[in-house]
Amino acid sequence: MKKLFVIIAALLFTSQVYSQQNTSKEFEKLKWLCGTWKRSNSKPGQSGTETWVATSPAKLTGKGVTMRGTDTAFVEKLSIVIKGGDIFYVADVSGNPEPVYFKMTTITADGFVCENPEHDFPKKIAYQLIGSRINASISGNGKNIAYNFERLK
Repeated sequence: MKKLFVIIAALLFTSQVYSQQNTSKEFEKLKWLCGTWKRSNSKPGQSGTETWVATSPAKLTGKGVTMRGTDTAFVEKLSIVIKGGDIFYVADVSGNPEPVYFKMTTITADGFVCENPEHDFPKKIAYQLIGSRINASISGNGKNIAYNFERLK
């Protein structure tokens, strides 16, 4: 019985280590996001940027800013983190009592999709790298908003 317990414990530990290594490899695919991106489809009179940096091997930190003329209209603190063996896109927006977590459901070498079906809007966030551009979108409840960016740095 003791041997069986040791074998099961070893298998669980090995499984957890493999899962963490696999998640870390998937996370590495997201490093293309690092840099400063300027929104190319802002509304007239507005401009927007997103800036992303790798702050640790398991965290990207971002900031989205929308300007209306010279006034800051909107600021969003963003991050992508590994938590509990999964990868999450986290949006912290003023007006929300807590940051909102979107679980990554798809990761490729040039894009990702995150979802949170419990959130009011958006329920889905997608980023797709095309050359030096990003086509991003937020969607849910029959609504879709496109965010197109060009790399600045």
